[in-house]
This record gives sequence, structure tokens and C-alpha cells, in this order.
Amino acid sequence: MASGVRVLLPLLAASLLAACGGSSPGPNGAGQVTVTVAGDAAPAASFPNSATKNTVRIPSSAPTGTAAAAALAAFPGGGPGQRAGAVVLADAGDWQGAIAGAVLMAPPLGAPLLYTDQGSLPTETAAALKALAPTGARAAAGAQAIRLGTAAGPPGLRVSSLAGSDPFTLAAAIDDYRARVSGRRSASVMVASSEQGPFAMPAAALAAKSGVPVLFATRADVPAATRAAIRLHGRPRIYLLGPTSVLSASVERALQSLGTVTRIAGKDAQGTAIALARFRDGAFGWGISDPGHGMQIASPRRPGDAGGSAALAARGSYGPLLLAADDGGLPPRLGAYLRDIQPGYSTDPVRGVYNRAWIIGDDDAVSLKTQTVIDGLLEIQRVTPTSTR
Repeated sequence: MASGVRVLLPLLAASLLAACGGSSPGPNGAGQVTVTVAGDAAPAASFPNSATKNTVRIPSSAPTGTAAAAALAAFPGGGPGQRAGAVVLADAGDWQGAIAGAVLMAPPLGAPLLYTDQGSLPTETAAALKALAPTGARAAAGAQAIRLGTAAGPPGLRVSSLAGSDPFTLAAAIDDYRARVSGRRSASVMVASSEQGPFAMPAAALAAKSGVPVLFATRADVPAATRAAIRLHGRPRIYLLGPTSVLSASVERALQSLGTVTRIAGKDAQGTAIALARFRDGAFGWGISDPGHGMQIASPRRPGDAGGSAALAARGSYGPLLLAADDGGLPPRLGAYLRDIQPGYSTDPVRGVYNRAWIIGDDDAVSLKTQTVIDGLLEIQRVTPTSTR
């Protein structure tokens, strides 16, 4: 490609927005990023980091960029159904509120989450809001933004505010609001740790897809606000996320007085994410033990990425949030899970099903080496009676 040619990359616009912190509105408000190509080698320089044949990376250095990029990827604005009626705004320091707020991505609102920062709009958020141009959600009485807790309310938009002085009261307020706009309370709730973000992270993707709310407990106690919120659901099915080292047996016993409790857990945060991805109980859960799915893979060191990327779980290639190792590497149990659900074909790969992953964060969050290994584990493979995968 000749030097100086300007190339539009709408497919990677969301990823590049997170990397460079800016965008320009495309058709019907879609976010696009214009990239100046410096020479013949420049287009190749961003690969495979930005994308491989089975992965796309959002190369954000912080959850604020993740959320802006994911919102634009989920709502590119190019046609009917590709505009968000409303957005959810959470404070960048409040990963609990963002995880609980992910439930507002589910119907009827379909509201992606963006981050504010200590009362102001970061550059990425302001650019994403301009590109998204939320139209107003009918289910939310025309609100264009739903402000959670201490998040800033952008000027010029119709804003609804949900208050809560701590993770428990804010999550309960979000649950109550979701029940009011949807006209019913869910038959299930998830209870996650308010103290250990990596174990709570996978709940955000499932809440965004299913509309099942996320409420919080500490390791040793179920706070009054969480108990009161659960009681409003009648005697729901309660899914407790994490081992007893994270949410104790006494927490489980307390919840048993409020509904039917099922614990979903692995030995660590990565194992718990896989356990939730595999789990299915009636209409609840992903139940992914076979190929043909989307997924997101994020760093457990950045719990804010869970709420920020939740829109990707509920549009396009629906799928769970999985976790890399703390150092950005590939945990053995995640590699084993991806091999277990790796696609295969017998005669023609065109007739097969495919797995696809969003890599959430820059190389510091999930390393390039990990991305390339994941790409191979997602690749459709020829399967014969004598071959193994």
C-alpha cells in the first residue's frame, strides 16, 4: 500500500479507539477510526497483536478504554438495531457497581456500560458517547444514560440515577430498577464476592446475556441490603460464585434461608470462570461444553474490564468471560477447557462451527504469546476416526 494512504478500519475501530483514545462518528453515529499508514509495512505492524484469524484484541490499558471500545463494537450504528437507546455510567473505581450494572445490558434496555472518572468524562468515554449518540430507551422512560452511584452524569443527556452508598445497596438498587423496567423479577440471582474481584468478574457477562442480577456478599456475611433484595424475588434460585475461601459456608447457610442455593466454583478464579461457563441449570447459565461459541478472555488483575466488556457477551457471538493468568499467561485449566471445546470437521470446514475470542486488554493484561496460543486452540481441526485433538 502506498505511503500516506489513509485507510478506514471500521472492523477494528473499537480496538483502536481504546488504544488511541479517539474516534469520529461514522454512518448513523457509528464509531470509526482513521489511521494514517506510514508505509508498506505499517498495516502488518498491528498484527497479530490487534487480531488473529480467531481472535480480536481490545488493546486497552485500563477498563475505561475497554468499556468505550466494547460499546462501539457492540453498537456500531450502521443499521437498524445497531444503536443503543441508553448507556450505563459507572465510576472507574467501582468495579462492583459495574459488574452489577452489566444486567442493564440485557433486554429490554440493552444498555452498554461506560466509565466516568471522579466526576469527569475521560476522553475515551466522551468520544464513545458522541459516536453512540444514545437515542433514549423507551423502557427507561426515555433516559439516555443511567448513572450508577457516584458516576458523573454527562450534560445534555436525559439521565436516570441509581444511588447506593456501598456495593450491596447499589447492587440492590440496580436489581430493583431492572425489575421495574422489565416488569418482573427474575427467578434467579447470582451472589458474588464484594471483596475479591476476579471471582466476581465472570458474573457480568452472564448478567448481560440473561438479565439475572448480581448481588454481593462478603466472605463471612450476607449484608442486609442483599438479603432484602433476594427476598423481593420470592424464594429464587441463588447461584453462589466461588469456593468457601471466598464466600464461606456460613454465607451459604444464610442464603439457604432465602432460596435454593447452588455453589459454582473452581479452585481459583480461573477455575470458577470455567465452572460458570460450563454450568447450566434450566434456563440459567451458559452450558458451554461444545464448540461453536464466542468468549472474552480478560486479566484477573483488572476487574473493571468485566463490566466494561459485558456488552460483547450479549450481542454478536454471545459467550462467557474467561480469565488469563495473573501474569497474562495461559492457565493450564483454561488451555484444557479450550481444547475440550475446540471445533472439528470431517469433510469441509466451511460446514463446521467456529469459536471466537475477544482478548480484553493490552499485552500487559493478556500477553501476545497467550493470544497466539489461544488462536490455535480456537482453530477448527480436521477430525477423522483415527485422529485426536
